[in-house]
Amino acid sequence: MTGIDIPKILQLAPSPAYVVDLGRLRHNLAILDQVQKRSGAKILMALKAFALWKVFPLIRETLHGVCASSPWEARLGREEFGREVHSFAAAFKQSDIVELLGISNHLVFNSFAQLERFRPLWEKQRGRVSIGLRINPEHSEGHTALYDPCAVGSRLGIPRAEFEGKSLQGVDGLHFHTLCEHLFEPLARTAQVVEEKFGEFLPQMKWFNFGGGHHITREGYDIDGLVELIKHFQDKYGVQVYLEPGEAIAIGTGLLVGEVLDVVHNQVDTAILDVSATCHMPDVLEMPYRPEVFDGFEAGEKACTYRLGGPSCLAGDVIGDWSFEQPLYPGKRLAFLDMAHYTMVKTTTFNGIQHPHICTFEPDTGELKVVRSFAYEDFKNRLA
Repeated sequence: MTGIDIPKILQLAPSPAYVVDLGRLRHNLAILDQVQKRSGAKILMALKAFALWKVFPLIRETLHGVCASSPWEARLGREEFGREVHSFAAAFKQSDIVELLGISNHLVFNSFAQLERFRPLWEKQRGRVSIGLRINPEHSEGHTALYDPCAVGSRLGIPRAEFEGKSLQGVDGLHFHTLCEHLFEPLARTAQVVEEKFGEFLPQMKWFNFGGGHHITREGYDIDGLVELIKHFQDKYGVQVYLEPGEAIAIGTGLLVGEVLDVVHNQVDTAILDVSATCHMPDVLEMPYRPEVFDGFEAGEKACTYRLGGPSCLAGDVIGDWSFEQPLYPGKRLAFLDMAHYTMVKTTTFNGIQHPHICTFEPDTGELKVVRSFAYEDFKNRLA
């Protein structure tokens, strides 16, 4: 997270707090804008990864819209982003379809059964809402089965065999989403398989959505390769290509600021923090994912090694082991890096633990702004 003034943020931020650096956000958007301008593709923001709507005015200057995984996300995109809204879910209720047809530009189905079941509803909106199908190329590049849409037995996407004998009447586009935190090369391999299996259908389509999981703004991403791949599909098939990354917008923008509450010893020294793996950074337990810690090192590398854990009653609420040059103590501030995406959107109020404040930091002025704080009523009102 080069360029972010972490010491200043640690000094200014309340604890616990998510802090999004607007300078790094603009940096990411500039890269994505170049991809759009060079290739002709339209890039959307995946709300499932990053939905901090207070910064939507900045993001919508560059990106063409949002992709949503539910009526609530779609409504947020329509109300606060105000450009294109593309909606997909593994399955819909009829009430979902009614709501989504009123607020979506694209609506993508996960099966032919749902496409046909709801045909009487969506055909009435033809011309205003564009209909698509999610495909499953059955080509896995995933490194974590939990996040691999092409894992054996996946419920996501329609395999090629299911297209036999099916009608594509009224279908304007195809969508595949098979990647997770990948650079360009896995996309190139996947696109080749997709074209071999589904290329025959693309001349009938108006658009082709490459889905998400593209770490376009990460160092080392082959931007030139991506641009050429997009141009290949657009020139050969006459389709509008869409991409819908979430992490690429937010990579490197966010810190999770926490504070040491206590240090206990049971074979290892454990620093108990006011941030929790299970409540505030669940990917640490689910993926598993290990965030970097500012001024933290691998366990045993420096003089003082600690296990960092949360305040909840979950025995496994452990973030990981790090070493530090100096001992940790109650009141010491820590910053977990790259914690904007898949954090705020996945938090819980388990144990009634305080939800982190949500803040932005403007490096041009040095201003840290608290855009949302949470109180007891937020916890209570989620229950009954």
